[in-house]
Amino acid sequence: MAAVSSAEAQERRSARDLGVVVGVLPTGPLNQITDVDGVRVGHVTVTSGDTINTGVTAVLPHGGNIFQEKVPAAFVVGNGFGKFAGTTQVQELGELESPVVLTCTLCVPRAADAVMTYLLGLPGNENVRSVNPVVAETNDGFLNRIRLRPITETDVLAAIAGADTGPVEQGSVGAGRGTIAFGWKGGIGTASRRLPEELGGWTVGVLVQSNHGGVLAIDGAPVGEALSGSPYGGPRESAPYPRAGMRPRTGGAAGAEPADARWSPQDGSIIMVVATDAPLEHRNLERLARRALLGLGRGGGSMSNGSGDYVIAFSSVPVSRLWDAPRLPNAAMSPIFQAAIEATEEAILNSMFLATTVEGDLGTVEALPLDATLDVLRQHGVVPR
Repeated sequence: MAAVSSAEAQERRSARDLGVVVGVLPTGPLNQITDVDGVRVGHVTVTSGDTINTGVTAVLPHGGNIFQEKVPAAFVVGNGFGKFAGTTQVQELGELESPVVLTCTLCVPRAADAVMTYLLGLPGNENVRSVNPVVAETNDGFLNRIRLRPITETDVLAAIAGADTGPVEQGSVGAGRGTIAFGWKGGIGTASRRLPEELGGWTVGVLVQSNHGGVLAIDGAPVGEALSGSPYGGPRESAPYPRAGMRPRTGGAAGAEPADARWSPQDGSIIMVVATDAPLEHRNLERLARRALLGLGRGGGSMSNGSGDYVIAFSSVPVSRLWDAPRLPNAAMSPIFQAAIEATEEAILNSMFLATTVEGDLGTVEALPLDATLDVLRQHGVVPR
């Protein structure tokens, strides 16, 4: 298995670089979650031939000892068909004491054990006897032979060690290597919003692992329906693969695809990580996390029966300093809510615009065709003709 770059085969560009601007608020300098002061992101991508396509993405609230310098946090469930380790303690105490690690479904236990190794090994934690690793997943079993549980402790520790405050690689990288969104290649995406000073000047950043279904919409334009029809009705409703990006592998005497290659475009999961430098406690962070679900919905995500739609939100202000910071009144939250909605919507778009086509265990998933997407957006006035 080897680490690879998501830029290996195709030149891709972010939504904003192609003129697709969602929302009304300005972005941070990078338009990424790392615009929130102190936040770090690291990836390890794990591949082997056309069988293994998975990885690890780690989000760190700051560069110090997160166990000793806990940050306020909250967790929200949209639809709960998934695994998100460590969330009951986050909700009970309103604190995060671990990196947020994203990976594949069957890799969660191994990743959690590796996060424990990391936390217990930090200087100052020699006498610690309980840690709460926070690990989330989406199922990449179409492109990844997931039963092999192919990530290792080394992969997780390398993603954490490599986490940086600079630009974040997006698309088919890290925990997004094997994911699918709306039937096209999904992945890791990120975006940010920075409020004007008169609205507080706070920054909100979002990182997503997109692997979900629904009918893709971009700034209200029905891109998914235009490109490949709707799984909920119309002439393509009876097709087993109504999404144009899916190319299941065929074989055998009848040339049929494996039974477990059948993928429902309604189902799938998404993990949304929301960070802010606003000094928020658990209650308002939970309110903030719920707004990410609105961003998911604005992009056409439907939180279907078989979907695991989860949001974890944290402030980069450590708990030890939170009570010394100016308290934000509830009335100050509305602009921060808007920032989370917009950043989530754009992060999902970036996860797809920057993803590359990947050939995997049960077939190939093509990257969203950007030229055709832009044609639809021009027809609906989202981008200039």
